Amino acid sequence: MSTFLIALIVAMAASAIGFKKYVWFISIGYGFAVCALGITYLIKFHNIMYAAAVIACVLFIVYGLRLGGYLAYRELKISSYNNKMKTEIKDGKGMSIVAKCAIWISAALLYVCETSPVMFRLENGAASDGWLTAGIILMICGLCIETAADLQKNAAKKKRPGRFVDTGLYRVVRCPNYFGEMTFWTGVFVSGISSNAGAAQWVCALLGYLGIIYVMFGGARRLEIRQNKSYGSDPEYQAYVKSTPIMIPLIPLYSVEKYKWLVA
Repeated sequence: MSTFLIALIVAMAASAIGFKKYVWFISIGYGFAVCALGITYLIKFHNIMYAAAVIACVLFIVYGLRLGGYLAYRELKISSYNNKMKTEIKDGKGMSIVAKCAIWISAALLYVCETSPVMFRLENGAASDGWLTAGIILMICGLCIETAADLQKNAAKKKRPGRFVDTGLYRVVRCPNYFGEMTFWTGVFVSGISSNAGAAQWVCALLGYLGIIYVMFGGARRLEIRQNKSYGSDPEYQAYVKSTPIMIPLIPLYSVEKYKWLVA
């Protein structure tokens, strides 16, 4: 059985939690799938592992546990979040099993493609090099940004629950958690630049990378729409959104609401 197929089965098993609540296919199940894939690569390629490759796989595990654990805690323990999301996200009760399976399989395929640069590097027997090192640095930076953004947002919401967050990293960019996510997966993509072999591997790596970038911008659009409803009449909020980039620091993109094709 090919490594790609094994990885797909693992990702499907780890994200199957979505059958309880379909949005979990792309939230809690996403984190747990990435974690499971990191473990799978460590086991599958244990005989050819070297330090940098181990670090990359461990970063998948840390990333997945952090994301999956944080989202699970938010879903199960924070009642205010759940009450708000009931009006924002459909529960999927009326969704057919065929539609749920389509989301499940396509999401798992995306997760495998996202992590594929590391998988292909190991499968191709490529040695450690500067691209892998650069990729790992970006992965660590992205993970740190995401973690800091979540901690800062939680702290700010405890102090002022009814106000938007514009402190810490949120002074620089309105969605620093999404920016951290994109930085992490940019690192994964960069790590495979010198080791991808053939068109199929490049297509998988590109689909994974472009796919998660699209998802992040779609998430930013949903968040912007939600925040505009909540804070749109606040002059401070209006000044904040007009002066703070929404996704990438220093890049003067202040809104994505009008881009209706961002439906992820």
